[in-house]
Amino acid sequence: MSNYDKIKECLDKNGEVMIKLDAGDKIELHKHNVTFDDSSQEIVVDSGKETYWIDGNKIAYYWIHKEGFET
Repeated sequence: MSNYDKIKECLDKNGEVMIKLDAGDKIELHKHNVTFDDSSQEIVVDSGKETYWIDGNKIAYYWIHKEGFET
């Protein structure tokens, strides 16, 4: 499974997910303003003022916030 598919699944399950791109940029994705283009494997973020297209192959890693969870 590609990072693109894993992030798509993680965002659907958790409502938000943080990603780090291979260039070092960190971006927080939210379910309400993100769509996935399966044909190009791009993640499309609509910030209200701008739209961003993120190449799913450029994602180095991802994580979710665990505030409020006890370990």
